[in-house]
Amino acid sequence: MTAEGRELTLDVLAAGHLFGEIGSLVSESSMYAVTLEDSIICTIDYEQFKSLLREKPELSIKFIEIMSARIKEVEELLEHMAYSSVRIRLLYLLHKLANKFGENSIGKESEAVQHDWIKLGVELTHQELASMTGCIRETVTETLNRLAAEGILIKSGVRQPLWVHIDRLKDELARH
Repeated sequence: MTAEGRELTLDVLAAGHLFGEIGSLVSESSMYAVTLEDSIICTIDYEQFKSLLREKPELSIKFIEIMSARIKEVEELLEHMAYSSVRIRLLYLLHKLANKFGENSIGKESEAVQHDWIKLGVELTHQELASMTGCIRETVTETLNRLAAEGILIKSGVRQPLWVHIDRLKDELARH
C-alpha cells in the first residue's frame, strides 16, 4: 500500500501456494498478504530453508520451477499494466483467474451452456479486481457491465461468482 492509500494486488493464491518467496530471500519484503478465508500461514527461517534445499535437491528444482512461473506471471502483469487498456487488463485477469480457480459446472443450466462457461471459484469484489488491475472500482464495474453485455461474462448477482465464456474471452484477448 502506498502512502496515498493505493494498493496493487499482485496475485490471488489457493491452498498450498507460496507467497513472499522472491524478495524475502535477499531482504525484508514490503509485501503483505490478506486471506479471504481462515488460513494457516507457515514461515521458514532463511538458513533453515537453505539447509533444506541442500538436503533435498529435488525440492530445489521444484522451487526454481515455481519461481520461474511466478516471474513469468509478474512480467506478463507488468507488461499489461504498462501497455494495455483497463479492458485488456481485466480480460487478462479473468483469464488468469479462470485458469487458477475455474470450475466447469453451472448446475441447473443446460448442457450446451455448461461446457462453454467457467465459474470463477474465487469471489472478488469490484474493489479487489480494481486493485489487481491498477484502476478504480467504478471503471471495473463499467467494464464488467460491458463484458456482460457482450456475452463474455455473466454476473450472477451481488457478491456472487462471475462466469466467463472462456472461448470468447480468449478470442477477445487474441484480438489485442
